[in-house]
Amino acid sequence: MNSLLSEKPAILGGVPAFPEGPPEWPFPDIAINQVLQQAQQTGDWGRYHGPCSGQLQNKLADLHQAEQVILCSSGTAAVELALRGLGIGPGDEVILAAYDFEGNFKNIATVGATPVLVDVAADNFNLDLDLLEQAITESTKGILVSHLHGGLVSMQRLTSIAKQYGIPVIEDACQVPGACIEGRIAGSWGEIGILSFGGSKLLTAGRGGAVLTRSPQIAQRIRLYSHRGNEAYPLTELQAGLLLPQLEMLETRNQIRQKHVDTLLTQLGNDSGLIAFRNQQLSSQTVSTPGYYKLGFLYQPAAFSGLSRDLFCQSMRAEGIAVNPGFRALHAIHSRRRYRKTGELNVATECDHNLIVLHHPVLLTSEANMATIAAAVFRIAEFAEEILNSADSGQA
Repeated sequence: MNSLLSEKPAILGGVPAFPEGPPEWPFPDIAINQVLQQAQQTGDWGRYHGPCSGQLQNKLADLHQAEQVILCSSGTAAVELALRGLGIGPGDEVILAAYDFEGNFKNIATVGATPVLVDVAADNFNLDLDLLEQAITESTKGILVSHLHGGLVSMQRLTSIAKQYGIPVIEDACQVPGACIEGRIAGSWGEIGILSFGGSKLLTAGRGGAVLTRSPQIAQRIRLYSHRGNEAYPLTELQAGLLLPQLEMLETRNQIRQKHVDTLLTQLGNDSGLIAFRNQQLSSQTVSTPGYYKLGFLYQPAAFSGLSRDLFCQSMRAEGIAVNPGFRALHAIHSRRRYRKTGELNVATECDHNLIVLHHPVLLTSEANMATIAAAVFRIAEFAEEILNSADSGQA
């Protein structure tokens, strides 16, 4: 670490911390190669229905204690199907965090309902349950809750509030497959759970998603909507086959990611200028373990001599570390679309300005790499003024 700190950052011409760049995802995998070879030999890769899809449905059902599993083309499609399965449409309102994935907002609008934005908590930048009841009206027909960037929402408390008002919950677990929230797996708390198998996700089939529910009625509504002589939102047999071995490795890989996140946060300490997510509102009587599709931090420009978030991320990427600005807050990008909000959304606005995320593949490498990432952060802080001057002169 000391030798790295003594050198200029890569953005100023120094040697990158990771000259080979960030690790590609998904990793090469013997089990995946075997699936591909077997699919070619049997011809299952070209079938509408095959054994792998059924096996995947059964395994996901067992893992999430869900009687019904509907495989589909993406996590985004899964959210839309969930909304339609609940019969949500024009005149209805759906509550979600003001800092959430854009597709969730758009899906609510797609079915004709009105998104209702609630601010996020200051400790973990996910839905603030202290503000939830203020957003509920007679038109509220659903709560869509996501667990993002290492943050978890207390599902014990959320489902208790929702039950009191008779409002169904859609739990978006796309970023946290296999995570544990207050003693239960993420995606199993609400009336509907959502998974994504997108190309960058912890479980990846390039594309894909799943709807999880214990309700035969909800599942039937979804099937009636999506079956049009054939499935309108299919997950292919080949994709299902690719997911099966990854599902077997998920718990072990989640444990490795958690261990390396702990190491990285220890290396960064409390004065790095990067504020990590903390899940302080979760029940202390039960076990919770986050998921890390992306590891989020609130970036503090003052700790880096006023270096902008974008320039900090550019500096980290020059080091070969996959750090990027977080996505935009919903009220910032949908100011002209119809929605309702509760309060001023100040924390979500802060996230819009200063959230950064570390993409997950490096978290499966080594503890030594966590120390190298931390050293790169400190090196950029040390040379921040020089980076700023270089940027002003057009050299960075």
